[in-house]
Amino acid sequence: MLVLSSPSGAGKTTISRALLAEDGNLTMSVSATTRTARPGEVHGRDYFFIERSRFAEMVQGGELLEHARVFDNDYGTPRTPVETALAAGKDVLFDIDWQGTQQMRQNARADLVSIFVLPPSVEELERRLRSRGQDSIEVVQKRMAKAGDEMSHWPEYDYIIVNIDLASSVGAVEAILAAERLKRERQVGLADFVNGLRGEG
Repeated sequence: MLVLSSPSGAGKTTISRALLAEDGNLTMSVSATTRTARPGEVHGRDYFFIERSRFAEMVQGGELLEHARVFDNDYGTPRTPVETALAAGKDVLFDIDWQGTQQMRQNARADLVSIFVLPPSVEELERRLRSRGQDSIEVVQKRMAKAGDEMSHWPEYDYIIVNIDLASSVGAVEAILAAERLKRERQVGLADFVNGLRGEG
């Protein structure tokens, strides 16, 4: 389970899309949210857009791996699709905030690799938020006010990337993913393979 977190506008979603396009063994965890869809967003691909009452049921029923309230909307990770993908041998990518990452760490520390994406500067972060054209001036100001608090959680993450250049940032995440996949404890069947090699000697 690979977690990418960042303040809004730092680039985690763009990095996620690039990774998914290049790595066939990586699948995206689709979050559930109570917020309304933005232009171009598709239910089931970008998010599961659901009513607050249904979200509350999912929380109560233990159907979410993590959940948090962000800007007056609820977000959470449905458990079943993640467990299905992992059982099929896929790595799962999560685009979640620090609150969700803390909950995921409590639930599945051994399987979790966390990366925090920082912007190169506060000015650049604001420029990226404004250039997206998705949010009103008020919402951009709210996101900027919240960014400082979000960035204060960087020490809780395994890896830190400063997203100056998209290609370099994607390459860095790919390197982390490759290294984590090669860890001894993640290589299923390795003991049998090595025993077979030794038997041949």
